[in-house]
Amino acid sequence: MTEFFNPKPADVRAPGGPYSHGVVVKAGTDLVYTAGQVGERPDGSVPSTIEEQCDVAYANLLGVLKAQGLAAKDIIQIHVYVTDRAYREPSSAARVKHLGDHKPTSTFLIVQGLAHHSLMIEIEAIAAKP
Repeated sequence: MTEFFNPKPADVRAPGGPYSHGVVVKAGTDLVYTAGQVGERPDGSVPSTIEEQCDVAYANLLGVLKAQGLAAKDIIQIHVYVTDRAYREPSSAARVKHLGDHKPTSTFLIVQGLAHHSLMIEIEAIAAKP
């Protein structure tokens, strides 16, 4: 069982996006850590746009979780890496599209590059298995 929380507004600024400031994971809950999932399709092809890569990366992430009987609602922490500041909005839109109203703790980073020059986004997560 997990419980997401946000401190009182006077203590910490309210989240600036679809995330929570913290999460409590109850004892006895299994944690599932994913490797970074990128915008590469199962056939090895990589879409040319950030929007498509975001959709593929989230689909890959959710596929890894599904293999453990988990879904988006089970994610307790997510890290998103993009290679350009301009990718923030498309990645945020894809996050809402794939995670809905779920607001895990989150870190968003802009990095110089990923494992292959054609990759624009990488997403890793920790999920709690009830």
